[in-house]
Amino acid sequence: MFDRITFDPQIMGGRACIRGMRITASLVVSLVANGMSVEEIIREYPDLEPEDIGQALKHGLELTGGAYSPS
Repeated sequence: MFDRITFDPQIMGGRACIRGMRITASLVVSLVANGMSVEEIIREYPDLEPEDIGQALKHGLELTGGAYSPS
């Protein structure tokens, strides 16, 4: 389900990261929560792809017990 979210004890202490990079899923969620658009995030972090941001948000939603229903 989350093929872009990785966990590696050698990267960011094993926190949920995007595709093995040193960009955590929680950072991406925080950026969105603070009003950044997908385009702004990608401009700031050019190694990210729109699908990475989507999976980070879905991962965060799952951790909080929320339900995701695509529109």
